Amino acid sequence: MLGRFLEFSLATPDIQASLDFYSKLGFSQAEVGDAWLHPYAVVTDGRISLGLHQQAIPAPSLTFIKPDLLKHLAGLEELGLEFEFRHLGNDVFNEVGWFDPSGHLIRLVEARTYSPAKRAVTDISKCGYFMEIALPTQDLQSSKGYWEQFGFVGMDEMDDRLPHISCTSDYIDLGLYDPAHLRRPTLRFEVDDVGGSLARLAEIGMSPNGELPSPLRQVPAAVLVAPEGTHILLSSPEA
Repeated sequence: MLGRFLEFSLATPDIQASLDFYSKLGFSQAEVGDAWLHPYAVVTDGRISLGLHQQAIPAPSLTFIKPDLLKHLAGLEELGLEFEFRHLGNDVFNEVGWFDPSGHLIRLVEARTYSPAKRAVTDISKCGYFMEIALPTQDLQSSKGYWEQFGFVGMDEMDDRLPHISCTSDYIDLGLYDPAHLRRPTLRFEVDDVGGSLARLAEIGMSPNGELPSPLRQVPAAVLVAPEGTHILLSSPEA
């Protein structure tokens, strides 16, 4: 119902600083179109695409492509959605957005805003293997049902060292977490050797600079914070 996942949209005050950061991590830059008037770039590791918007947009947002967007608005409204914004018309790039019950912005746009990067899924970045977009959620079971109505498959992972609900789809996986454990939207990556990964990051002048979720403070894990404020969690499979 939401369409195909396009990007995790991020607002950045300095797009070049964000580009430099992700490039050092091994992300590739995609070729963008002219849908947006503000400075815009996209970086990807082959599994997750990050849209960098140098504008005070409502962000971060989970952005999906929904062709013929106007035809689908009635169906979305029947679900009880209350749109935060609608940019619709013949002379604009059609998009709508709303907040989920936990306050995370979901945005639908009518077409792609960048060309797919020529990068193999197996060509992982220095962050490791991208797992999911992790979202703090006040009511885990209610949010699980919310995402399931859009076609996601929810699975309880309460035995995980960092308990959560995994919501999977064909295009993107989301993790729902207790705000006591995860305070803000986070990109979660898995690495076989956290210590080795941190050593390689140190060689390029990067070091952990974010607060770890409390359940992971006694295990190998680290949090990087990008220039625009995005949190990137690195942990081992055992965590």
